[in-house]
Amino acid sequence: MQDAATRLWLPPLALAGCVRAVMLRDTRGRALDALQRENYFPATPLVQLFWWAEGSSEWLATPGFSTPPPGRRHAPVLFGGPFTLPTHTRNPGEMRAFKLLLLPDAFTALTGVALDRFVNQVVDAREVLPADWLAWTDAMSAAADDAARLQLLESFLLPRWQALGTQRPGHRYADWTEALAVRAATSAAGRSLRQLERRIKAWAGLPMRELRAVSRAEQAFYAVAAAEGVAGGAGVNWAEIAADNDYADQSHLCRETRRLTGFSPEELRRRMQAEEAFWAYRLWR
Repeated sequence: MQDAATRLWLPPLALAGCVRAVMLRDTRGRALDALQRENYFPATPLVQLFWWAEGSSEWLATPGFSTPPPGRRHAPVLFGGPFTLPTHTRNPGEMRAFKLLLLPDAFTALTGVALDRFVNQVVDAREVLPADWLAWTDAMSAAADDAARLQLLESFLLPRWQALGTQRPGHRYADWTEALAVRAATSAAGRSLRQLERRIKAWAGLPMRELRAVSRAEQAFYAVAAAEGVAGGAGVNWAEIAADNDYADQSHLCRETRRLTGFSPEELRRRMQAEEAFWAYRLWR
């Protein structure tokens, strides 16, 4: 469910192992009230770069969600590391923004930036990125429109990504997580479980158990969408969803969904259908 002002751009195949997607959001002229200007985002292993063309965002202190940092975080370009908790924000007024989502091991390989100190953090991109990336982010900020930004994104990232010669996993977390585990096991001498976990955390910022939890959640998310299409709104069999997507049982599904999103599976499903604030979830349906 996408409108012209809220869109998801998926990368070309050549960048699929580097870029997960771009989320584009424009609320100008929509006269959204305060609740409709709120935003809910799930926990994610992805690295995020935000370009604010207009407006800003306030990080809300909501139980079960990530903790707002001390002081206001706003800059022309913001950098976000992997998040182990969901995030709740609000836009004070109209806004227009461009959010690039990068796979964390790809970002580390391209920049040399270690992600472990940026988990659950959003900072000014100038505090993180190397010089050539900062020059590119400035060019992105100065671009005339989103179409020009997408062209700049491809022309900057594609030659750098291809130059790495790195194996490129698929779009979904499950494919990427398994490929990451295989690469960690075969990339260097020393293959104890502790060494593998250290290597994965260095590349992705998060331990494998957290990456697998997100993989399960994504699989369940798409399974729910498929079940809704078949059932025609008659409800979702959560026990079946849990059994089919590597959860121990329905309670396990409920616990992990609440931890990663802030909501039970049924509440999340219901609110996604009805509330503007869940636009980021609807983009992926």
